[in-house]
Amino acid sequence: MVIYNPKDWWKLILSFPKSDTFRIMLPGIVGIAVYTFAIVYTERELIHAQFNNTTTIHAMVGFVLSMLLVFRTNTAYDRWWEGRKAWGGFVNSSRNLAIKLSAIIKDADDKKRLKILIQNFISSSKSHLRSGVTKNDLIASDKYSVDEILEAKHVPNYLMKKLVYELNGYLESGQISSTQMLMINSEIQSFSDNLGVCERIKKTPIPYSYSIFLKKILFIYIASMPFGFAMEFGYWSIFIVSMLFYIFASIELIAEEIEDPFGYDDNDLPTDQISEVIKQDLDEIMA
Repeated sequence: MVIYNPKDWWKLILSFPKSDTFRIMLPGIVGIAVYTFAIVYTERELIHAQFNNTTTIHAMVGFVLSMLLVFRTNTAYDRWWEGRKAWGGFVNSSRNLAIKLSAIIKDADDKKRLKILIQNFISSSKSHLRSGVTKNDLIASDKYSVDEILEAKHVPNYLMKKLVYELNGYLESGQISSTQMLMINSEIQSFSDNLGVCERIKKTPIPYSYSIFLKKILFIYIASMPFGFAMEFGYWSIFIVSMLFYIFASIELIAEEIEDPFGYDDNDLPTDQISEVIKQDLDEIMA
């Protein structure tokens, strides 16, 4: 995720980061400009068209298209923000659980084992929502090796199961009372609930028919625009059509990027930093 100062207008306007839509869409903008030039040149210089083009239809369609893109962007941002709230829940639950376990569990080795299980759960959840869990995401403990953990089909579920097994063992041995177990249970449940939210966002893309329809309408709208603008605006149509293409297509491009917010794109959630914050908190609380 890009960290920036939203009040620094000129820096934001003049900067072109790797994820900037203008940089990404520049080949398409050039192509549209060349296409528009060809239409304008043909109408004005070759066939010497005398008919009056109208921009009324494009104005009407543009309004409808704008409404569709607003809905598209809002839907994508809702998914991004819901994912951010879920990872905020990971932070809160890990802190609360660590504080309670630190007060309840007295043995240093037991504390360390529980801390590693929580850290592994957070790290594996981050990678589970990306391309999969690897050895670099995990830390071995005295009872659970990295190879053993990686044998599980769903690594976060496996780690949460082992955490519950450990806590249940303390309950049976008398290290944790039933009342204390109830206090801890809400954080355990929160871990699973937040991961479920993230998996729902990850595995439920925008419906295919809606996405393909919007792209088709956008393509037809931009491709037909030079025919409507050539006689009225002349060669200025090249700039107008290219700019409108950049505006409308960029909105769709941004929505595509943020609707799956758990990857490596600049506008995705900073899950690496959040995981590191959780690790530091656990190290401090359960020292």
